Amino acid sequence: MHNAQCKVDGGDHLSNRGWSEATPPETLEGYLKQDAERFPDKLAVICGDERVTYAELWSRVQRRAEVLRGCYAPHKIIAIRTSQTIDFLVEYFALHLMGAVAMPLERDIPQQRFDEIGHRYDDFVAPPEVADVLFTTGTTGKSKGVMVSYDTIIADAENLIAAMGFAHDQHFVITGPLNHIGSLSKIYPVIVTGATLNILEGMKDLEAFFRAIHDAPGKVATFMVPASIRMVLQLGKRQFAELADKLEFIETGAAPMAHSDMLEVCRILPNTRMYNTYASTETGIIATYNFNDGETLVGCLGRPMKNSTFFITDEGTVACQGRTLMAGYADDPEMTAQVLRDHTLYTADLARIDEQGRLRLMGRNDDVINIGGYKVAPTEVEDAAMAFDGVKDCICICEVSPVLGNRLKLLVALDEGAALDKRALARHIASRLETYKVPQLYEAVPAIARTFNGKLNRKHYR
Repeated sequence: MHNAQCKVDGGDHLSNRGWSEATPPETLEGYLKQDAERFPDKLAVICGDERVTYAELWSRVQRRAEVLRGCYAPHKIIAIRTSQTIDFLVEYFALHLMGAVAMPLERDIPQQRFDEIGHRYDDFVAPPEVADVLFTTGTTGKSKGVMVSYDTIIADAENLIAAMGFAHDQHFVITGPLNHIGSLSKIYPVIVTGATLNILEGMKDLEAFFRAIHDAPGKVATFMVPASIRMVLQLGKRQFAELADKLEFIETGAAPMAHSDMLEVCRILPNTRMYNTYASTETGIIATYNFNDGETLVGCLGRPMKNSTFFITDEGTVACQGRTLMAGYADDPEMTAQVLRDHTLYTADLARIDEQGRLRLMGRNDDVINIGGYKVAPTEVEDAAMAFDGVKDCICICEVSPVLGNRLKLLVALDEGAALDKRALARHIASRLETYKVPQLYEAVPAIARTFNGKLNRKHYR
């Protein structure tokens, strides 16, 4: 994170964005200022032993913005290291307030890589509507810098509030890294509603996670990637179940969730809304489905949210429209034109829309494996395998043989003490899927490569 000590030149950047007492704020910082004025003593953020009210948070942001104004030109992209701290939030809001573009990068990124990314945009001036540049995880290709506008941030907040019921008296627990849209986007509705944010240092300390939920007054909500939900089910199911009356809703996303895990979490949290959300850095927050609805549909991502629409292209992939779309890839108009045309974002996600207007995801076009002319979505195989006793994690990949061509291979990480019974696992998968979707090869591995936000790192295996 930059620690600038620079000359102050004054000025209120919010006024330049049209915010006034008579109209709703147009930026997250406008809502933060409004929160500080309406309920200054309300607890805004909890982070370990540190707590700040909305008045204190806004004051810190203003002071930091005054320092930064003397350091950076308007619309300059500024790289900052992400941390699960209040200081990071102050830096993030302050960069917006003084007119710069925040580019949060992974906390542990090597310094050489941090400098390389930061210098990449030295000569690039972002459009005035851009608030952030967020990097994709790059699971299927080169990581890309996505420009997110101020209006997109507010539109995402409105989508989440309307669809999930974020409220002023709510505590929201964040465990994921704040340089990724999955967790960063939850700050948006918290600030817009004037709720309370509790930031934790990941899921390594499950007791801290359970304590944060237990100790919060009233109802609590959180965002958990499927890998974190599976870990809690394996290591803390009893404590999780004991919090059933506290958890108003849990949102998940970023990766497919095993049906067996969906059923189990609904069983132990019968009154908790469980949202499976369709979102990406490029599309913003698009749709969601409460899978604790009695149906628990695999791959269902619900109907479009307030500020979004979607349709299926002739190729069977999802195309999105609305206020939540990215403004483009930073300093890369050619790559932007490949996916963003006529206010429509074209994804590689294969899906259909069911008779109730719900999006039903079937995998990614660039992940599909061609087996003897048959197209196999690896997520189907992985979901079937995850329901097999002893399987902790898995990934389905393509192994190429010069004689036999493409073959499906399943890499499996097992529970401690479990042994891989290849034939039993193959029979289990065959009882759920067509014959051509059953892997021919199986291998036990110590762990499955995943990205920092819980996605299977398919690029690692290519």
